[in-house]
Amino acid sequence: MNLVKGAFFGAVGAAGVAAASSVLAARSRERQLASDPRWHVLTVHKALDEMRAAPLPPPLAELGEAVQIELRRAAGDKGTEIAVRLREGEPSGLSSVTARLTDQDPRRAVRRALREAKSIIETGEVLKPDTQTSTRRTVVNRPLEYASRHGREEGLL
Repeated sequence: MNLVKGAFFGAVGAAGVAAASSVLAARSRERQLASDPRWHVLTVHKALDEMRAAPLPPPLAELGEAVQIELRRAAGDKGTEIAVRLREGEPSGLSSVTARLTDQDPRRAVRRALREAKSIIETGEVLKPDTQTSTRRTVVNRPLEYASRHGREEGLL
């Protein structure tokens, strides 16, 4: 019986050590990410010279001083890269989760602005997804409704 208790407490202790090291590693990554804000980059099909001569599209201009924006020639001279990053850094760790859950994540505004700017630059308007055929709100269509509403704010650029 003592052997079973010893094995049990040994396993619990090992799990505790693993959890503690995981938390410490996450905190280390959080500090590293906070000190080096991530660039959000996408490519538009327009020459760099034309992009520099024109004013920023409204979605990017509305972000104002909260962001740093750089324009670069895309690889193979295939348009222009628009790179944007938050001046104050991005939330990370627990603050990132909280920001996402409360719809206060500044990365969402950056992603939305980049996608809308690309749409304006390439087509002249912000393209919207088609409306659902069923406009009656139900429990079943709420996930689709949420995805349509927040689709421009998430995912890879």
